[in-house]
Amino acid sequence: MTYPGSDEDTGVLVVGAGPTGLLLACELALAGVRTTAIDKRAKPHRESRALNLHPRSIELMDMRGLAGRFLDAGRTVPGWQFAVSLKRPLDFTALDTRHPYALLLAQAGTEALLAERARELGVEIRRGHEAVALRQHDHGVETDVSGPAGPVTIRSAYVVGCDGGRSLVRQTAGIGFPGTGETMSAVVGDFAVADHAYNEQARRHGVLVARLEAGSTRYVIMDPQRIRVPSTEPVTLEEFRTSLIRVCGSDCAIGEPRWLSRFGNTTRLAESYRCGRVFLAGDAAHIHFPVGAQGLNTGLQDAMNLGWKLAATVRGWAPPGLLDTYHAERHPVGHAVTTGTRAQTLLVELPLTEQYAGPAGHLCELLDTLLGMEDVNRYLAGRIAALDTVYPATAPDADPLTGRRMPDIGLTTASGPARVYELLHDGRFVLLRFDGGGKHLHATTTPASSDRIRVVSVQEHGDHRDLKDVSEILIRPDGHIAWATRTTEPRTLHFERTGALTAWTGCTPAP
Repeated sequence: MTYPGSDEDTGVLVVGAGPTGLLLACELALAGVRTTAIDKRAKPHRESRALNLHPRSIELMDMRGLAGRFLDAGRTVPGWQFAVSLKRPLDFTALDTRHPYALLLAQAGTEALLAERARELGVEIRRGHEAVALRQHDHGVETDVSGPAGPVTIRSAYVVGCDGGRSLVRQTAGIGFPGTGETMSAVVGDFAVADHAYNEQARRHGVLVARLEAGSTRYVIMDPQRIRVPSTEPVTLEEFRTSLIRVCGSDCAIGEPRWLSRFGNTTRLAESYRCGRVFLAGDAAHIHFPVGAQGLNTGLQDAMNLGWKLAATVRGWAPPGLLDTYHAERHPVGHAVTTGTRAQTLLVELPLTEQYAGPAGHLCELLDTLLGMEDVNRYLAGRIAALDTVYPATAPDADPLTGRRMPDIGLTTASGPARVYELLHDGRFVLLRFDGGGKHLHATTTPASSDRIRVVSVQEHGDHRDLKDVSEILIRPDGHIAWATRTTEPRTLHFERTGALTAWTGCTPAP
């Protein structure tokens, strides 16, 4: 797509080259859309606010053939904390996934791997380039950018703001960002020197301790005497030492700080994830206290949801209303995360507040008891891991599987053994036909749809309670189920399949 008179042209401009922006750029480029990502930072952050990937985020990487790169770069742990005030962690090992763990990988590592993949796909990443203004028109968006070589205007079909909680894109688009202000803060520090003999002692007193890949150790402290300090106040090494001693009885022999920061519990959710040709994803759309480590993971899932829909629109084959499903599907998830983290934050804050410390302690004991119950632990683990995300069905008579995440079951196909997520590596829809014989596959879709849909005849598949009696499943590029049916009557099956393929892919199967 070209725009006469523009300084530069691109299909989609992604503002912000953090994990969310980079994954989105990868998805767009994978689908053949010319994509430019800009970031005002001249270099990637050395500091890493986020530390881990939850199971669903690892599954997303698996769907694109990237899981191995991430697993090689990090370290897996069997679960994660629902709140540091609770003694019993969430157990991811009981979840229905091939990746029943959290991956400890600093945000800098995640960014580096996604940037590597983006460049492989031909994404242009411009660092030191800051968006300063944007203007929407009927057929595109003009974005004024300040860069090392001077100002430039980039014209694109769409712009996506992945530029953080203070998003210029969100503000310029006039999208409201309501929520709650800061009431408490915590401090974080990465240290090259620390005595790990004190790690368990610190953890028992509510300090988050994590060994990082670069050999440093991270401590996150909520000091009852300092939790009302504004997050804008700088953190000193002396304050950090004093707080460690006050909270856990030792300074853990910390030294040589690589990063010291303070962060608050401001919680906000964008009123809309879309305004015309402008979209929001990641922290530009939602911010919250980092309890449960859900922020980065939610942003990656935003990107995966939006990428294929935006690419379909730019390439001209998106069915009507497809782009509107981004807000419809992801805004409720953002609402659930922001409201959930407010509740989790209270579990952290109340035990540190003198007035409520006693009853809050009893509440935490009760919740620890509940977390000891397998069903309760699995339920909360599924929420934090984002494996239980279900998008609303678009038809009242839709199969119960519609909108749910497709499990990565093993398959036996005419081409040999495969996994579902292996079939999604190229970002196309996948139509699984559990017919066992592969008859009349040429009638499933027109030849012109082959760049959008992969049709697979399944002879056998791994047992899964949710797939009993299912005859066909249409899987979206983001791994969620667009349509499923249990009918085997040929005419009914063809009618249902035609409706699903037309509604989701814009393709009409041959009669």
